[in-house]
Amino acid sequence: MMRKPDEISSDLMAPLETLPVFLDLKGRKAVVVGGSEGAAWKADLAAAAGAEVCVFAAEASEKMRDIIAARANVSFFARDLAPEDLVGAAIVLGSVFDDVTAEQARNLAKAAGVPINLADRPAMSDFIMGAIVNRSPLVIGVSTGGASPVFAQAVRGRLETLAPASFAGWARAAKAWRPQILASGLDFLARRDFWRRFARLAFAQIAREPTEQDCEALLAETREALDAPSRGRVTLVGAGPGDPELLTLKGLRVLAGADVVLFDDLVPASVLDFARREAQRINVGKRGYAPSVQQQEITALLVKLASEGKNVVRLKGGDPMIFGRANEEIGAIRAAGLDVEVVPGVTAALAGAAALGLSLTSRETARRVQFITAHTKDGVFPEDFDWSALTDARATTAVYMGNRTLPELSRRLIAEGADPSTPAFLIERASTPQQKVIRGTIADLPGRMAQESLDGPVLVLIGRALAGEGDGTWVLVDSGGGAS
Repeated sequence: MMRKPDEISSDLMAPLETLPVFLDLKGRKAVVVGGSEGAAWKADLAAAAGAEVCVFAAEASEKMRDIIAARANVSFFARDLAPEDLVGAAIVLGSVFDDVTAEQARNLAKAAGVPINLADRPAMSDFIMGAIVNRSPLVIGVSTGGASPVFAQAVRGRLETLAPASFAGWARAAKAWRPQILASGLDFLARRDFWRRFARLAFAQIAREPTEQDCEALLAETREALDAPSRGRVTLVGAGPGDPELLTLKGLRVLAGADVVLFDDLVPASVLDFARREAQRINVGKRGYAPSVQQQEITALLVKLASEGKNVVRLKGGDPMIFGRANEEIGAIRAAGLDVEVVPGVTAALAGAAALGLSLTSRETARRVQFITAHTKDGVFPEDFDWSALTDARATTAVYMGNRTLPELSRRLIAEGADPSTPAFLIERASTPQQKVIRGTIADLPGRMAQESLDGPVLVLIGRALAGEGDGTWVLVDSGGGAS
């Protein structure tokens, strides 16, 4: 059963609670109302952004006094805010405790047409101050629309681990090199190619500071690529087993820079959402026993798109190098003289083991792990297995795409000498909220499977290492974290 590649139109932007805007305050006037520690933080923030900060309050807290002493661009006025103080102001920031002062500041700012933010008073504010990851000139803002500042801070903490402090050096280099790249004579696509190469180098060598030699080398690589038949490239990315958090950081970065994404049916929308909004999305799904796009058509499309100079991502469920026909795609891409890269993903066998909370290996019972697929390209049961390897009691076997041929596999394993009581687990949709686990043995797992309704991707794990420790009981961990 065949089907054609299906381009998916990009959805409209989902509703935004607030519009993130980055305001250039260098040399502009920022007014701060209040002398508290909260107001001191706002004064310091505006001063760090280069603003000329004017603070108005009856008295200054110790923290505010420290900032006034440390910042040459912060001035303090021991009085209430007046209308003339807002002439030429870009923004008003405030942190005050009494409602009267807050209301006065709000009214004055509104009359002057200056946007205002008052701490913990969202109804009186024109904009929200979110949590900030400062890797200047790379600045990341996080906001929950005022609903939960604590949650925003937690998200900021996670982002700080993804963008370490060393990122600041690369961001500064990008800012410094930008005029040179604009004046280099490279066209738009070539400049974009330069910055992609820059991003790859930054992530690969994140711990060091960039140098001018890096800029020269990247420019040389970009110009060399101009002379090639095409500047396009293909990256095979493993989308993982289904949980979007199992996508690798490199996979995330590659997706964010793609012009076109060719994806499988098994790739969840939550992973596809990591692609940039402008990227073309094409469904080239292949499912066993269901209408599928032919591999030759997928391969030809990869070559065609990359030959047009596009940055193409081939997004595959699990790991692209495990039963993903990657060799055919890589061979055709290289034969066309195009660049190809592979970004590994978490394969289903590892997600299945994690779902069970059981190791695939054991010093006592399993020193080898083997992956097999339980049907041929024609959808029938393979007859060319190495049965001595599959019946080896010292191995753990992961069976991919085996839901329809499991009864025959079970029968043959037992006929070839496997112990019928060998533990066996079937995991459907491993790592997702819809995960389902069926436990049994080689002998009875097919019957147990027949009693269930299964419509998602299935993996079977077989081996003595999957038995529980000590007393021989089995441990089953479901998607909700419970055990039975």
